[in-house]
Amino acid sequence: MNQLPDAVDVLIVGLGPVGAALANLLGRYGVDALVIDKSVEIFQAPRAIALDNEALRVLQMCGLQDGDIDTVAIPEVRMHCRHFGQFGRAVTTGAVDGHPKLVTFFQPQLEQVLRHRLQDMASIQVRLGCELLALEQAATHVMATIRSGAVEQEVRARYVVGADGANSLVRRLLGKDFKGKTYAEDWLVVDAKHVPVPIDHVEFICDASRPIPHMVAPGGRQRWEFKLRSGETREQMEDPDMVRSLLRPWSQGGDIEIERVAVYRFHARLADSFQSGRVFLVGDAAHITPPFVGQGLVAGLRDVANLGWKLAWVMQGRAGPALLDSYDRERRPHVRAMINLARMMGQLVMPSSHVKAFFVHGVMKTLAAVPRLRRLFENLEIKPANRFKQGCFVRNRRGRRLLRGGQVPQAWLRQGQHGMPTLSDDAMGSGFCIVGFGVEPSTGLPPELVRRWRDAGGRFVRIDPRGTSASTGASASWEDLGGALMPGEVPVGWVAVVRPDKTVMHDGPLADAAAILRECLDLFATEAGGSVQRPWPAAKASA
Repeated sequence: MNQLPDAVDVLIVGLGPVGAALANLLGRYGVDALVIDKSVEIFQAPRAIALDNEALRVLQMCGLQDGDIDTVAIPEVRMHCRHFGQFGRAVTTGAVDGHPKLVTFFQPQLEQVLRHRLQDMASIQVRLGCELLALEQAATHVMATIRSGAVEQEVRARYVVGADGANSLVRRLLGKDFKGKTYAEDWLVVDAKHVPVPIDHVEFICDASRPIPHMVAPGGRQRWEFKLRSGETREQMEDPDMVRSLLRPWSQGGDIEIERVAVYRFHARLADSFQSGRVFLVGDAAHITPPFVGQGLVAGLRDVANLGWKLAWVMQGRAGPALLDSYDRERRPHVRAMINLARMMGQLVMPSSHVKAFFVHGVMKTLAAVPRLRRLFENLEIKPANRFKQGCFVRNRRGRRLLRGGQVPQAWLRQGQHGMPTLSDDAMGSGFCIVGFGVEPSTGLPPELVRRWRDAGGRFVRIDPRGTSASTGASASWEDLGGALMPGEVPVGWVAVVRPDKTVMHDGPLADAAAILRECLDLFATEAGGSVQRPWPAAKASA
């Protein structure tokens, strides 16, 4: 049953949510990949609990649709303290890019859905109960030694991705430093069902004697995290009587179903590089984020959205191997910024003394009286934007209107007068596209350039302002139903090249479309961020 192939294009080590998401992306591109995991079953206790709009957009790229997993939309995050009451909040109601700003979810269900989708992907092989033992890199491949049952086998892979968690063997085999901080505080996490006192939001009870994050979750669940005091042990805190005592303010003497009790110590760590030759790290194998901004799994999903298409384009001969070098350059700075934000939030949630709590929370309360400063927190403007400073996009050219190196906003579109509303990521497809805003983007392009673009897996898409959708032309034509793109983000007559991960690669007026396409083709056909031009390779497969 666990017989392994002799050779694959990509070996993914680890089938948690991050590894499963990457396998789904590669499967959608038809990349030959093997996924292994030591465990045979999904760990059923809930772990990660929060997803933001960016994570939901990545899951959309993986093929998940609304309703595939149960979620609870969170309208706001409140911060309370003993001295000042509610001293801060973040407004998370509403949607960004077609998805709620913040939801809670049940991780075992997400993993099950992602794994189930892999069963229908012919290019993806999943082998459970298989353990990686060793990796040996060569110039053209990586040789992986894997134990399957009682048998050790060697698998030759062109590339390897370590998605094997915080204790990643792949990272250790690479000899990567995992720098950062392990905080001395332990926390008790409790997941429970049938709680008589309802909650519809996330709250942080920022008490120096015992900070408590508390939130709602799908399936009638709630989660609490209690910081252990000096002298308290794991055994004491996990005792059922202690758990019932801690939950008494919410249980009101009722019979709560305890689903999970565990003590953990959180970390803030970052690998010194997410790549070593032909081996890559994603998710917790590459970085660990403190839980105070709910970005742990979200960061891992951003990783695979960035890396997945690059592996596919290199495997299929559409881009030079140096494109893969842009993964680390694009992802690691943003991960570092998110870790720093989480550490800062930790200072608000878990002040070390009542004196420090009074000072910090008092300052926050005072700053909240200043409208501009209040908006920074309430509107999540302090959250680092997922925008690259360097990588596979054209930088600092005149005339740009969109944020190159950042994601194009997602809008609700309609094709034809009676078409169903469709999110623009789905309309653009899973490959590259050049979008014409109110114009036909292929107008005036040389046939040779159109051929090169289509060979690269590129498409032509036209998006028109509402009420002006064209019905003719070479491009798929869509109507911007809500005005999310025009006129606010981009003017009529503009074009933009959008990468498979929906990052803006280049933009400009229609008159520059030919030059824009040539620059993009030369860029990812050679080296990410480079300027050396080489002949464009013929495509080996279609995305």
